[in-house]
Amino acid sequence: MVRYITLYQFTDQGIKNFEGTVSRSNEATAGVAKMGGKIISVHWTVGPYDLVSLGEFPDEETATAFTLKLGAAGNVRTTTMRAFNADEMTRIVSKAK
Repeated sequence: MVRYITLYQFTDQGIKNFEGTVSRSNEATAGVAKMGGKIISVHWTVGPYDLVSLGEFPDEETATAFTLKLGAAGNVRTTTMRAFNADEMTRIVSKAK
């Protein structure tokens, strides 16, 4: 599985409906599972981003499809970054030598 860290910012619609943020997160987590992925953690934050999540997807196409679907709902905008664990980074570094 490919890991991604996603940063979320509420849209005007999302902040107007802030009371539903936890239930929307639970629905999104269930949606990821239906797509073959897994949300490992979700954290609500203070600062320029309102939420951060760590997720795993079977491939980049599935991760992209999920963020498109989520964005289309209108409550958040996303910034998604590919994440590497220590073992993956060790392999990457060895290839760079």
